[in-house]
Amino acid sequence: MSIAVFGSINMDVTAYMHRLPKPGETLQGKEYKLGLGGKGANQAVAARKLGSDVAFICRLGNDDFAKPAERELASYGVDLSLVARDAEGATGIAIINVGEGGENYISLIGGGNLRVDASDVERAKPALAKAKVLLLQLEVPLAASLSAAAIVKAHGGMVILDPAPAPEGGLSADVLKAVDIITPNETEAGLILGWQPQSPEEGLKAAKELRARGVSTAVVKLGGKGLAVAGPGVEAIIPAFKVTPIDTVAAGDSFNGGLAHALDQGHPLEAALRFAAACGALSTTKKGASAAAPTKAEVEAFLARP
Repeated sequence: MSIAVFGSINMDVTAYMHRLPKPGETLQGKEYKLGLGGKGANQAVAARKLGSDVAFICRLGNDDFAKPAERELASYGVDLSLVARDAEGATGIAIINVGEGGENYISLIGGGNLRVDASDVERAKPALAKAKVLLLQLEVPLAASLSAAAIVKAHGGMVILDPAPAPEGGLSADVLKAVDIITPNETEAGLILGWQPQSPEEGLKAAKELRARGVSTAVVKLGGKGLAVAGPGVEAIIPAFKVTPIDTVAAGDSFNGGLAHALDQGHPLEAALRFAAACGALSTTKKGASAAAPTKAEVEAFLARP
């Protein structure tokens, strides 16, 4: 497999609201959707919809949410051979409220995602050894993710970490050195560094500080303000694409799936980041998480616009 994804899978219950409720407030929503989610699943689907071969290592529970999750993965062409069923666990779920303009807040129940361990790494060793790019997130236990990363790097592959949800205590230098590329948004960068970038220039400062702490390449995503990257031989601010967002859930996952795909295809870093930024922007123009990830044809048409 060219791309491996080691991470979470959820079913998302998403409510679309005229605005987000305040604490203690009950609001009537416009509609709701039930669909595939979890940062791991979203990234796996995003890369697969772009045409990459994807090995997805995850754990579902033994409950009513597991079958629809498997059906949705299969519908996108994701290989199910490394999707495990945890007889003692529940499938992870996310409760999502989305307001006008796409802003959202999410409540996450990890379920089987929190039971991922060394046995999942062991059964995935052949796929991890073949992977050119590994995508990681922080919705499964970090120790297992780092073990998976070690296998990929030992065989010459590249590791990309989306540090979400970012831990309050940040990430140690050992974790940063274990990955090749880290892709926090401004909030996640703030939790890792102790200060939150507000502008593209501060984003670049944050990316350079992350590099100083041990990661080879840092990409700080700033939403509508673009992104900043600091890596070997490159320090740059890349402007955002202009779109009208309706749902920003999983935009970062589409970004990471697009980045992995472009790097796997041999694109240089800055070109890969522009492709990834287009994936993330396009995903905000559709509703849903995995369902909103764009196809390769959609991204190419978007990039070809004047």
